[in-house]
Amino acid sequence: MRPRTVGFAVLLAACLWSALYGFQQRRPRYYSLFYDNAPVVTPPDAGEKTEFAFARMRYPSYGRGPGGIWAMRGNWTIDFPKADRHFVQGVRRLTRIHTRSVEEIVDLSGDQPYDWPWLYVVEPGHWELTEAQAAKLRDYLLRGGFLMTDDFHGTFEWKVFMESMIRVFPDRAVVDLDNSDPIFHVLYDLAERFQVPGVVTFGTGRTYEYDGVEPRWRAIFDDKGRIMVAICHNMDLGDAWEHSDNPEYPENAASLAYRIGINYIIYAMTH
Repeated sequence: MRPRTVGFAVLLAACLWSALYGFQQRRPRYYSLFYDNAPVVTPPDAGEKTEFAFARMRYPSYGRGPGGIWAMRGNWTIDFPKADRHFVQGVRRLTRIHTRSVEEIVDLSGDQPYDWPWLYVVEPGHWELTEAQAAKLRDYLLRGGFLMTDDFHGTFEWKVFMESMIRVFPDRAVVDLDNSDPIFHVLYDLAERFQVPGVVTFGTGRTYEYDGVEPRWRAIFDDKGRIMVAICHNMDLGDAWEHSDNPEYPENAASLAYRIGINYIIYAMTH
């Protein structure tokens, strides 16, 4: 190969490497607390434009401050991405909602939240929203957004949850949902529900964590009576989605978790 040709080839390789490096830098990798060693295969239709996507909200973890490790690996990554991927498979199979096969990570910054009508927060008993994030979440919800919280348990995690939620809505009450509320009947009739357990309780003879004995379905409403925040306390729907392919996980709990999540999606997109 001639020297000029060699030089051109080296330059081309360097340019391609720089472009690839830049692309990787623009697409950060998020690290689940539990799935670092599990293969995550991107489906071929991951970039499909759909009417619904599972939007998982990223937040700073309690006691860790607004920066640092929370950005890439924090409580917001619990069950990620297996629970998300399993759940959207169920949405695709059980409804006619045009649903994307992969999740979306959403920050409470800029205009990003407004692109997603439904946000999911796991373990809000460990979140610590800044004042700016709380203000953004409040504006998002008052504009018609919907927030589903899941997988937090007992009085201490409720206290941590409310410390941030009061920053979001200092003047709105959290109320227990009546069994007749439309959110339990938009597709599946779920007037009778039970505690959906996390896998951490397996082998203990109980379905609850800490002192969270009674499952609570709660909500915060807007001025027109629309649920803005649907609160699943003392239960773990994310574990049920995540382990729905595990023969040791109870089928009735996984089925209930899918039905609740699907009802919440349909409610969010129709109210």
